[in-house]
Amino acid sequence: MTKPPRKTSQPLLRDTETPIRSRPRKPRDPAQPQLPFDPMPDRIEPCLALLKPKPPSGPDWMFEVKWDGYRVAVHIRPDDVRIITRGGHDWTDRFPAIAAAARKLGVGTAILDGEAVLLDAQGRSDFGALQRSLGGRGGKKASSEAILYAFDLLYFDGHDLTRMELSGRRHLLEDLIDDSDGAIRISQEVEADGAALLAAACAHGLEGITAKHRDSAYRSGRLGDWLKIKCVQSDSCVVVGYEPSATAGGGIGSLLLAAYRDDRLVYVGSVGTGFKERDALDLRRMLDGLKTKRPPVAVDKKGVVFAQPTLIAEIVYRGWTDDSKLRHASYKGLRDVQDNAAIFRLGE
Repeated sequence: MTKPPRKTSQPLLRDTETPIRSRPRKPRDPAQPQLPFDPMPDRIEPCLALLKPKPPSGPDWMFEVKWDGYRVAVHIRPDDVRIITRGGHDWTDRFPAIAAAARKLGVGTAILDGEAVLLDAQGRSDFGALQRSLGGRGGKKASSEAILYAFDLLYFDGHDLTRMELSGRRHLLEDLIDDSDGAIRISQEVEADGAALLAAACAHGLEGITAKHRDSAYRSGRLGDWLKIKCVQSDSCVVVGYEPSATAGGGIGSLLLAAYRDDRLVYVGSVGTGFKERDALDLRRMLDGLKTKRPPVAVDKKGVVFAQPTLIAEIVYRGWTDDSKLRHASYKGLRDVQDNAAIFRLGE
């Protein structure tokens, strides 16, 4: 026998003209945010700029000066500031002025993306000077003169901004930072045609410019949302030895350099300019500590001192010869392993 339908405690529809109402809501606590907080990440893999030979054109792109220093993210909490390198290392103690400025921003939570740099007398970023102020490669000194040029805001006031378009993130960043002479500054957007800006940057001795798509979300990796256009070519090569000199300061005539071809190192030439006598003395000391009788690469030179392929040098140059050797190379400085320097690969 079929059971009769069960009666509900309240009819779905009342036989009255009184409108149906939901349960009354409790008043919102004004101390609580209207939107739920996003958990603050311990680290965000950076968005990297893709190298291009010339700048893009059109209103969808914004341009900035390309700064030459250490890429860092500044994590700000109410009771804590951390400065994290591109490789994920905590360098808070090594940039005390930047950390102090971050504490004074008056923000509860934020993650700033930018470049820690040291400026020369003309206001240009000088990577070699920055590295010397930190004690050189592997040094542990603090650089009280280093400043941060911030160019992105990834997290703010409890909210993840990485899915927001770049123009919106920049608007919030510019509202947050207003000190043009402090240890944290805005990397200014330059209203100019990309080609004209690149020409001006090169004329002023700058490294180059960056171009960023205004509508892009923040995506980790080198995906083409950000581009870099350099005035001169520069890449990281492995130092595999040196040519001694009785006359050159520091006793180094030139450094022997190598890069990757597939999975093995190959010789790509030497560099004998760009380092000061102090640089040469430091290089000689480090390379003599890495001496090896077994050549890391094949080099058709006599009287050279080979070294284990440990030191990574940043080299500026004008191009490549037909036999894959650097043309008009100049030494710029040693990169640090913690800087996540990528050794150049031939054929890329």
